Amino acid sequence: MTHGRHPDVAEAIARERLLHDPVVRLSRPRAEALFDPEFTEVGASGRRWTYAEMLAALPELHGGEDGPPIEAGSFAGTVLAPGVVHLTYETVIDGRHARRSSVWRRDAEGALRLYHHQGTPVPDPEDRP
Repeated sequence: MTHGRHPDVAEAIARERLLHDPVVRLSRPRAEALFDPEFTEVGASGRRWTYAEMLAALPELHGGEDGPPIEAGSFAGTVLAPGVVHLTYETVIDGRHARRSSVWRRDAEGALRLYHHQGTPVPDPEDRP
């Protein structure tokens, strides 16, 4: 495992940040280029998402044209195997905090694509350990 700013980790962070950009969220071709066709997600709400469901809903979700922006930070990453990167980071969306975990993998053409994502809500500050 490789930690820190390995080039693959830096690339995965940059691509994750692209997914937070309203321009990308509103463009199906741009979003398709970032998601692995076998993508799955367990959102902070607990909902399970597939590739097709996420691409269809992305323009209407937070971070889209009219929704609240996604504030992301505290990125950390590990190369789990050649072409497989695990990221963790935190977001604030409309005052709601979440811890997030993403797995990115290289496709046959060499592009990193989001394979799996999970969000976990963080309790209110007075409830945090």
